[in-house]
Parts: sequence; C-alpha cells; structure tokens
Amino acid sequence: MARAKTGSKTARKGKAKTRAPQGRRRWIWRGVLAVVLPVVALVALVSVVNPPTTFYIASEARRLGKVERQWTDMNRISPVMARSVVAAEDANFCLHWGFDMAAIRKAIDSGARRGASTITQQVVKNVFLWQGRSWPRKALEALLTPVVELTWSKRRILEVYLNVAEFGEGTFGVAAGAAKSFQEEPNAITPEQAALLASVLPDPKYRDAAHPDAWLRRRAADIRDGAATIEADGRARCFERR
Repeated sequence: MARAKTGSKTARKGKAKTRAPQGRRRWIWRGVLAVVLPVVALVALVSVVNPPTTFYIASEARRLGKVERQWTDMNRISPVMARSVVAAEDANFCLHWGFDMAAIRKAIDSGARRGASTITQQVVKNVFLWQGRSWPRKALEALLTPVVELTWSKRRILEVYLNVAEFGEGTFGVAAGAAKSFQEEPNAITPEQAALLASVLPDPKYRDAAHPDAWLRRRAADIRDGAATIEADGRARCFERR
C-alpha cells in the first residue's frame, strides 16, 4: 500500500509540473493578445476614421504655436498630385506589400541613409509612432506595416499620407501645401505644381515649392516624368478610380 501511495503522489506531482508550464503559456498568450488586439483594432479603425492629428503634428503645433492643416478626401485631390507623390517617394507603391525589397537592397549597397522607406512605412511612422531613427521605432514600424497593408486599401494608405505629410514648416497635408505655395485647391493644381510639391517632401523645412531653385526645378521635372510613366505603365492603378 505504501508503494501505491508513493506512486500516486509522484503521478500528482508530475501532473502539477505539466500544468504549470501550460498555465504560464496561457498567460503569455493572453498578454500578447492583450497588446496585439487593441493595436490591430486601432489600425483597422484608422482605415475608415481620419486621424485628427499625429504625434509629430501635435509637437510641431506646440513648437510653432499653430500649424496649417485641412483634411481632404482622396476624391478631392488631383490624380496628378497622387501620382507625383508616388513617383517621388515610392514608385513601386502598387507592386509591393509594404516593403520595397529592391529599394532596400539598393540603399544598403549604396550606403544610403534614406530612400528605402515606402509610403506605407511612412504612414505607419507618421500616424502611429514617433520621429527618429531608433531601433525600437523601426521594429514597431516593421511590425505594423504589414498590418496596415492587410487592413487598408492602397488608396486609403495614399489618402492618409497626402493628409499627414509635411509640405513646409508647419504645413501638413496637400490642401495646406497647395494653398500656401500656389493659392490653389488640391483638385485644381497643375502637373508642374504637383511635381514641385512632391519634390519638397524629403526635406520640407528647407525646400520651397513656391520659390524653387534650379536643383528643385530639375527634381520636379524628373518627378513629373515619373508621374507620367507610372500612369502609362499601370503602376498607378491600385489607387486611381477608373
């Protein structure tokens, strides 16, 4: 009998040890879901609800006292403006799932510090994260980019980008950029104006679409040609309504 009791105790201890790791795993998964599900819900929400501001826009408003920004729906933005921004920032926007691997490899090979971020990555950074080059931010950006690509349309991604991108110091969104530089509505800007606006995006605090120097004019001419090219070869289909 003693041996039977001892065996029974050993079996109970074995079961208890088995249950303990299983319990820990369950709590770990619950913790992961508690973090992931709200984030996915927030990303899905912004697929249909326009973000009222971003961390960067809010910080610039505090620094400058105010900023110029007016949300503009995609159907009120000139198609040539959308094509110009894509040509300038992410020519393969319609062909990738959030990461342009060819551009990343090219940037690594050339030692470039900029040029591999897609429009989707920039939207993730601008809307959900913060500015800067820290590894934690880049890691979160890499995790959130596929979520945005899965839950948003390409047209929505570009619409949000066109409304949160900085087109001049304290000037956010294409409506404010077009008004400040050309006194135009975003649905009435010309291909030349669209290309000039797109040309300031990498360095909006130090480039001026209204008073371009010779270099900026050349850059805008390249963007205008690029916008015509992606329209002709089909790389604008994912965000243009036919």
